[in-house]
Amino acid sequence: MPSWPRHTRSTPPAPALEVQDARSLRATDIRAFCLQAPVEAALLGEHVEALGRYAFYGDQLWCLVSGGRLEGLCWTGGNVVPYRLPPGGAELIAERLRSRRRRYSSIVGPAQDVLGLWSHLEQGAPAPREVRADQPSLTITGTPLVEPNPLVRLSDRADLDVLLRACVAMFTEEVGYSPLDSGSGYERRVRALVESGRSLSWVADTDHGREVIFKAELGTVALGVTQVQGVWVNPRYRGRGYAAAGMAAVVAYAQQHVAPVVSLYVNAYNTAALAVYRKVGFHQVGTFATILF
Repeated sequence: MPSWPRHTRSTPPAPALEVQDARSLRATDIRAFCLQAPVEAALLGEHVEALGRYAFYGDQLWCLVSGGRLEGLCWTGGNVVPYRLPPGGAELIAERLRSRRRRYSSIVGPAQDVLGLWSHLEQGAPAPREVRADQPSLTITGTPLVEPNPLVRLSDRADLDVLLRACVAMFTEEVGYSPLDSGSGYERRVRALVESGRSLSWVADTDHGREVIFKAELGTVALGVTQVQGVWVNPRYRGRGYAAAGMAAVVAYAQQHVAPVVSLYVNAYNTAALAVYRKVGFHQVGTFATILF
């Protein structure tokens, strides 16, 4: 008998992955995508929640889409913030960043996304000032394990002079240069944090005059998450437990007035800070990375 060829059912190819700006998708769908991992998405969460208010954000928030399905995101403002990039997504974002000649001061976000994107951008890009590849991402949802310091309160305008000095000292200690070297933008940022109720501090009259003993800011508030930044204790007062009690006060305030989940990320080599945060009740939920230019 003749042998007839067998026909097998072929699997259709997967829809191609493409980059679209956020105006091509519904803002509610983008927000729902971020809520799958809100602590990971916190850095771009405010931009996502502002999509309906600021149309130009649509061009700065890039969506990786396959067959009409949202697969990943990347914010491309002054900083580049990738989030949940699917296979092939980092290469597409890198190509678009190069073709549009986007300039940015850092790439920051979940380590897998940041380092994957950088692997496609590194060749031909300016040498980074620093690559921080291991930054534990921590969160706390329960009551702090340390008694909050009652002297830590919302900063007010009367604190601005001493608070700005403390913020500059913290930034210089952390990054290696003064933020005032690049103009007045940093001072405006500190003022905006105070005026929006996102700066907490312990300011006191001491033998050295009026000074900040502890401070921290609520840098990002979105998706039910508050991300704390700029935690600093005046060097004259370190080693006295002020960092833990101050952070406990920040957590308690944020949970009561801002959002139920409080998060932050810190360099893995900063073992002293990690010990403080764990003492307060933070635990690690992921790893971030930052590339500074």
